[in-house]
Amino acid sequence: MAPETAAHHAPDGGPQADTSTGPQTAPGESPARSGLVRRIVRGRPADPRWARPALLALLAVTAALYVWDLSASKYANQFYSAAVQAGSVSWKAFFFGSSDAANAITVDKPPASLWPMELSVRLFGLSSWAILVPEALMGVTTVGVLYATVRRRFGAAAGLLSAGALAITPVAVLMFRFNNPDAMLCLLMVCAVACVLRALEAGRTKWLVLAGVCFGLGFLTKTLQAWLILPALAVVYACCAPVAVRKRLGQLLLAGAALVVSGGWWVAIVELLPASARPYVGGSQTNSFLELTFGYNGLGRIDGNERGSVGGGHGGAGGRGGGWGQTGITRLFSSDMGGQISWLLPAALILLVVAVCVLWRARRAVAAEQAAQRAEFLVWGGALLMTFTIFSFMSGIFHQYYNIALSPYIAALVGMGSVLVWRRGGWLARGVLAGVAAVTAVWSYVLLDRSPQWLPWLRWTVLVLGLLAALGLLLSAGADARVRRRAGVVAGVAAGLGVATALAGPLAYTLDTINTPKGGSIITAGPAVQGGRGFGGGPGRMFGRGGGKGAVPGGTTGGRGSAGRGFPGGGFPGGQGFPGAGRTGGWPGQPGGAGAERAGRMRGAGGMGGLLEGATVSDRAKRLVERNADHYTWAAAAIGSQNAASYQLATQKPVMAIGGFNGSDPSPTLAQFQRYVAEGKIHYFIAGGRDGFPAGRTTRGGAGGKQTGGQQAGGKQAGGFGGGPGERGTSSQISAWIEKTFTKVTVGDATFYDLTRRKAS
Repeated sequence: MAPETAAHHAPDGGPQADTSTGPQTAPGESPARSGLVRRIVRGRPADPRWARPALLALLAVTAALYVWDLSASKYANQFYSAAVQAGSVSWKAFFFGSSDAANAITVDKPPASLWPMELSVRLFGLSSWAILVPEALMGVTTVGVLYATVRRRFGAAAGLLSAGALAITPVAVLMFRFNNPDAMLCLLMVCAVACVLRALEAGRTKWLVLAGVCFGLGFLTKTLQAWLILPALAVVYACCAPVAVRKRLGQLLLAGAALVVSGGWWVAIVELLPASARPYVGGSQTNSFLELTFGYNGLGRIDGNERGSVGGGHGGAGGRGGGWGQTGITRLFSSDMGGQISWLLPAALILLVVAVCVLWRARRAVAAEQAAQRAEFLVWGGALLMTFTIFSFMSGIFHQYYNIALSPYIAALVGMGSVLVWRRGGWLARGVLAGVAAVTAVWSYVLLDRSPQWLPWLRWTVLVLGLLAALGLLLSAGADARVRRRAGVVAGVAAGLGVATALAGPLAYTLDTINTPKGGSIITAGPAVQGGRGFGGGPGRMFGRGGGKGAVPGGTTGGRGSAGRGFPGGGFPGGQGFPGAGRTGGWPGQPGGAGAERAGRMRGAGGMGGLLEGATVSDRAKRLVERNADHYTWAAAAIGSQNAASYQLATQKPVMAIGGFNGSDPSPTLAQFQRYVAEGKIHYFIAGGRDGFPAGRTTRGGAGGKQTGGQQAGGKQAGGFGGGPGERGTSSQISAWIEKTFTKVTVGDATFYDLTRRKAS
């Protein structure tokens, strides 16, 4: 089969005639404006006429899905929403990514993902819509960029299939409607791949430099995760670029310099500024962004040794990921992960192997177009395999929503591979597509069967129709010349049916996701599944209404809990006990433990609810914190960022997050906090629920019996989240000093300490 160039051929492989008669300008309309409108509506002359209207329709539907009932999630992840609020009123907080406008501590990520949301809030005012709409727009842009990238080499049909698959990937829909950094990171990675592919077309330096800029901005979004695909892309360019080897190496060095400049300028400022001139670097133990980058947010995610984490991996021996799930090659197909990302993953892997084999002989003697197509498969495939491997075996913190990083790579390979194989025709190509359709149908059935009470008819429909599509493709492949036209119709219908059934499961998950409000730090797409970990194993928040057999009685609202088996090892990640763990259920799905009756109050107690999602702020508590708030630098202080965020968002006054997200950062120290109090800078300390649970109190652990505020297997730990095993954390020291020194104020279920009123001696 002769090589095909997308610029001169229709998606079916035939020549695409340009039937346009040139620009037609209406009376009184400028030719430039007419040409622009025509280009938007019609698209490129080489594309079929249906391509641009189909793309515009896809983008419109995608936008509608991503913004539908967006405000139902309210402030989504309050940890980041509080930082957005702070950055919308303080340019210093904007620059550093501070959790509060008084700049006590930053979030545990660099600030780039916060900037679009903060600008939106500055423009439109603080609301859930203003925070989340930039994320939705990033999602629509990502879908559009993926279409444009795939279309250049493989035609409009491949571009639309890839873009459509990405648009309804459950985990992508989840994160493009949420305010974590992952939406912006996904957009930047797709842009980076697009730039590398443009550079590969003719060895263009400017495109490779732009790719370096994308990687640099990605670093300022989510540090080293942005560089997971960098080695694969660099190797493909070094081996496949159509320029001399010396020039390739020089271009890669220039791109590396662009990466360092675009990602390093902010790091240099943070590291060179005196600590007194900036907020504490949240997530670090030494007030260093470099330590955060290579420790808690870097290598610690790989080996599980995350200093400052509340549990984390701590190993991964025997195929375990500590408290973060099973590691190994099947991890992303498991109950926790499968429904988020793996619907089309087997198809993508099969088509990648087939495409590389088909195009492998595209060496110097073969047309340059096929060589370019092979390089494109290597780029997307290398990105997929690098990310898949690291995600499968990393032992540190790993959440289901991280899988958004895989979604564009899977979608691109499915679109490109399907169209490439379809164009080649013949019984072997039809057989490959039949196999892909059958495997996808069977795997969709398995994924849907993990939620047996949810749309039970869908799994059988997908299975039967998918297998019928595979059979139709096989039958059409064996047709002789006398019935070839009829066989072509059968093949087309079977192919359409195969695509529809392959996307039916992800679409159903997507619709469930957009109709379920999401909140907290750990969220998932789709319905609850059997066999999940419980901790974030279902959509919505960690614990929820109707939580199935893994839910905690009295848990927080906002989504369904997992019907799963709870945390591996019991209690908190790494076996850590926790105040208030359930008497009858421990943590999700775990027997034993004490204090189930307290689980419903954990949100305000600095426990699991206080760590992973914010407290419920009553009107009375809000009025208390707002009282004379402008007379203080911080209206209040609380252990952990989520508790602080709840009150900051409710009052729009700075609230200090003692110890950062986990409450384990050594900031502020006890001496610093005592100085702030003596100087009259902090009004209240938010202790939590009526029972208080100030850090340092002895409570009952989930499965480990009596513990001192969060004892781990590594040794006694006085005080909730403060410090690591065997250490006395600053958070517990501060809360113990406050409890001993100041007057308690109870407002409903919330407990405060007035730091302007000492106890009578």
